[in-house]
Amino acid sequence: MMAKLPHFSALAAVLAAAPAVAAPPQAVPVAVLAKAPAVDGNLDDWGRDGWVKVPVKPAVAANERAKYGLDGEDRNHTGAITVELKAGVAGGRLFVAARWPDDAADTAYRGWEWSGSRYVEGKARDDMFALRWHLDGDFDRSMLSGNGYRVDVWLWSAGRSNALGLAEDMVHEISTRSIDNAAEYAVQGVGTVYIKKHRDAGDPLYKAVRPPKTQGAERIESVELNAKAAGSSADVQAKGGWKGGFWQLELARKLDTGNADDRAFAAGGKVTGQIAVFNRAGDEHKSVSEPLLFDFSALR
Repeated sequence: MMAKLPHFSALAAVLAAAPAVAAPPQAVPVAVLAKAPAVDGNLDDWGRDGWVKVPVKPAVAANERAKYGLDGEDRNHTGAITVELKAGVAGGRLFVAARWPDDAADTAYRGWEWSGSRYVEGKARDDMFALRWHLDGDFDRSMLSGNGYRVDVWLWSAGRSNALGLAEDMVHEISTRSIDNAAEYAVQGVGTVYIKKHRDAGDPLYKAVRPPKTQGAERIESVELNAKAAGSSADVQAKGGWKGGFWQLELARKLDTGNADDRAFAAGGKVTGQIAVFNRAGDEHKSVSEPLLFDFSALR
């Protein structure tokens, strides 16, 4: 006896409820470079060929902020843009180059500004670029999906780390299980998501500076750079330069630092990663790529 077919509307509902098949991650081939490029924010020595065009879009849509327990203000100034990306290895080091449009080089970060009878923290934010490398867990493009995972993060900032020629190196831990001293987000349909940023071992790149109680300059820097930064926290070299409406950035690190808080890159392997672009903004006000697959197959 032939089975009765479901009514069209019921069938449509079933199909709509079925999970969509995720597209495979965009591949980023890691080439064997004839010569190590200078990490100076000038991409001329990377050539014209082999660039991968990676689209990025807001990590959180403006109309979904309430769903993720975020305040109503959307300060994402990046929007949907395309980042040109290229990666290669030379002398046991991984080099990554990125180029993206930005109408201005924003290099001011917070700062203390005299107002009335005291210093108040300024609202300025510098441009930033982040690379996330999967360490363990169930990686997701979003930190608020409810998936638990850890990533090795390289964070370059135009007004802070760039002056040191470095990127901050840290581990981000994301979980729906409570984490001490973590940021908490109440996500509809998920519950509480905990996000903790662990700075890598070693001396930090900079430290916060408290303002004096009496008036001095109209504006005082709110961070103090550490020219002696060392250890795992300072093992990612990075330099950016802005010209003609574009940021050009280069990052580099040993393939395997031997540090427990760093992602190691092996010849012939593939590593899931992701990029994020911040235009004078921070926190969730960024634009991110979908997961990327960095392919080290060319290395033997």
